Amino acid sequence: MSTHKIPNDYTVPANVLAERVILVTGAGDGIGKAVSLACAAHGATVILLGRTVAKLESVYDAITAAGGPQPAIYPMDLEGAVPNDHRQLAQRIESELGRLDGLLHNAGLLGSLTPLEHYDPVEWLRVIQVNLNAPFLLTQACLPLLKRAPDASVLFTSSGVGRRGRAYWGAYSASKFAIEGLMQVLADELDENSRVRVNSINPGRVRTAMRAAAYPAENPAELLTPQDIVLPYLYLLGPDSRDVHGRALDAQ
Repeated sequence: MSTHKIPNDYTVPANVLAERVILVTGAGDGIGKAVSLACAAHGATVILLGRTVAKLESVYDAITAAGGPQPAIYPMDLEGAVPNDHRQLAQRIESELGRLDGLLHNAGLLGSLTPLEHYDPVEWLRVIQVNLNAPFLLTQACLPLLKRAPDASVLFTSSGVGRRGRAYWGAYSASKFAIEGLMQVLADELDENSRVRVNSINPGRVRTAMRAAAYPAENPAELLTPQDIVLPYLYLLGPDSRDVHGRALDAQ
């Protein structure tokens, strides 16, 4: 699979996301938190979706303290959410905010790093539910709103092990391969005349709790922080990437 990076000389305009509404899943921590803060700093009204209310409230407070547009908090456990829960979210966005311009699928579960022969089937289903089924259901529910935006962006989170399989990565790797496929199918369905562009992004090696769980012996000081990689997300969620569609991109 060929991958791409954003233009090396890209500079984010100060209000590039002004008047836009962007939904971020897994917004309470790590990359989701950093991207949410950055989107708000550049003018977006951010919908903070996650399962831990206290973490979402912390991000909310940081955005408002910095003078960003008032965000919205939407608690949701993607593991237990059913199709109607996603439809209700889309309806709430339409009724309360009136539009949706961007959707970042950032939430994810690592699962066990275990040989497939011994992988717990219950855990397999949990990881696939959060990492694959939830992005499908949420995208499907939000597409009518996204199609009404002047130019909208759907951004799926991939991984290096979603582009080349690696032993013991089990359901996580399988789910990320599937995310790449989901992105490609949707991008092919939304042709060049569509106002919705669809891409995937591989964050790479980033100092997050998930990375620490996967690589406990790694020195976190040698990794980029979530704040260090927000620029590609701002580019892909903003209007400057309106011609970027159906691509697998790397954040670093």
